[in-house]
Amino acid sequence: MPAQPSRSPRGARNVHDLSGRAPTAQRMIFGETLRQRRQALGLTAEDVVRQIGHSASKISRMENGRHDFKEADLHRLLDVYGVRDESERDLLLDLARAANERGWWDAWSDVSTKTLQTLVSLEDMAQRIRSYEIAQLPGLVQTAEYTRALIRANSPGKSEQDIDRIIELRAMRQQRLMRSPGKKLLCVLDEVTLVRPYGSREGMRRQLEHLISLADDPDIGFNLVELNRPNLPVQVGTTTIFDFADGQLPDIVYIERSGGGLYLQEEHEVDEHVKGFDRLMIASLGQRATVRRIQDHIKKFR
Repeated sequence: MPAQPSRSPRGARNVHDLSGRAPTAQRMIFGETLRQRRQALGLTAEDVVRQIGHSASKISRMENGRHDFKEADLHRLLDVYGVRDESERDLLLDLARAANERGWWDAWSDVSTKTLQTLVSLEDMAQRIRSYEIAQLPGLVQTAEYTRALIRANSPGKSEQDIDRIIELRAMRQQRLMRSPGKKLLCVLDEVTLVRPYGSREGMRRQLEHLISLADDPDIGFNLVELNRPNLPVQVGTTTIFDFADGQLPDIVYIERSGGGLYLQEEHEVDEHVKGFDRLMIASLGQRATVRRIQDHIKKFR
């Protein structure tokens, strides 16, 4: 993926910097519940620290899903937040236990970074995923053949066993997407990814045919940024936007940087990237025209 400035925007979370387990969507959701409880009482993190003795950074890590939830800590927090009803406390503790559980993707922890583990958890929980990639097709729509060629090109020292494991994980992500009723995926494709083959010409043709097949699914949408599109908004790099149902979490933006993946949760930063994505959508071809263009490129690989 193309290198971009490595300086993190304010409020960004660099997953590679985290110690211990990667943040997951479930921990983020429970952390957001704690944040809302605190803010509803007009308390700052420092106010909570004065009452229970933890550091402000620990409160912040818990609220951002970057820290496991220990029951002793939660009991003290719930006391501070005035949660007296036993059934409500039990419900919140059950949610915390669920948030602490390891996700299905942990079975592939030998071939997945913290960045990827966080990304997969967000994919799993999101109601809608919006994606734009500059140099390759989005992982959720790649064939195994394309993925294998892509990894070989970018990580020539990686073993075939590890590549097989990565492909297994990607296949599981794709299966879970397809088996989730109502989950939406919108991919803005860059036309260069249709032109630049990975693997054999036959394999690339099969990859493009796979995109045509996916386009028949009403929950999957494709737009296309044309190669010769003038005045293209250039602020948008490789970006994924996650939208969640019923206000479980505010929108989260994941961006690729040369130093690793970043996810953004600050409202103004998320809004800026969502607006950039919307501008890209306006500048791109719609679904029908995109399908026709993909069909044109398929002919070139015959």
